[in-house]
Amino acid sequence: MRSQEVSRTAEFMAVFRASEHAKAPNSRAFADPLAAALLPSELRLAAKLFGLRPAAALLNNYIDRRWPGARTSGIARTKLIDDWIVQAAAEIDQVVLLGAGFDTRAWRLDALATARIFEVDHPNTARVKQARLRSAQADLRKVTFVKVDFEVDDYDKLLRAAGFDASRPAIGVWEGVSQYLTGEAVCGVMRWAGRLAPGSRFIFTYVHEGVLNGSVAFAGAEKAIAKVDGTGEPWRFGLLPEQLAAFLRERGLALMSDLGADEYRAKVMGAQSRQMPGYSFYHTVLAEVPRA
Repeated sequence: MRSQEVSRTAEFMAVFRASEHAKAPNSRAFADPLAAALLPSELRLAAKLFGLRPAAALLNNYIDRRWPGARTSGIARTKLIDDWIVQAAAEIDQVVLLGAGFDTRAWRLDALATARIFEVDHPNTARVKQARLRSAQADLRKVTFVKVDFEVDDYDKLLRAAGFDASRPAIGVWEGVSQYLTGEAVCGVMRWAGRLAPGSRFIFTYVHEGVLNGSVAFAGAEKAIAKVDGTGEPWRFGLLPEQLAAFLRERGLALMSDLGADEYRAKVMGAQSRQMPGYSFYHTVLAEVPRA
């Protein structure tokens, strides 16, 4: 992320969530009444158009042509991660959102009503997010904000100083971030997650390494790469699915689930997902710190 700007990809994800929220309650994967409020003025207009059925169809089709699979993948993975968090929250009451972006789970997931929630993110994004949430009259007391540059700061130390109890299990969520960092920074976060208390859950996303080095062909990949390069936030890191379990094990984590976009779209959206190609290189993972 360029130092003086808010993450553009965080705003795009909020657009995708706003598009889903605009659907009828009985047909949407989740509700997110704050998504539109987190957008800058030029994107807030698009969020309003999602509420108009003909305009919504045109706008979604436009997004899907320009960025094949990104919108449907983003919506499906949001719901998948929501479900994993809700399941874990039955036993765990600490949540750490790493690189939180414009995540709104603290306000929209009832399962987190009594949880201690920490949002760890770049100071620029955190500052703008809080300002927009205040304008929407959201209760900022639901979250402890920890401002961090992942490639420079000691986020473990800053988290503990903010009140995080490392002796108790936690739910860690690292959504849509790993591909933007160096391998060293990614491995550092993974080692941090592996040192969490036994029974902790760690949820994260990654892109298939083949999409970065061109060794594997994916539908729509060239458009996706061009789009993220154009935002000034290029992808730098990927993993190979067949090596993931060993990669996690070496860093103290046990793999529980690894789903590519085609799989988690099918899980969330059913048969209609067959008409939603693209982003099959994107993966969402659930891991656990093994119990003794």
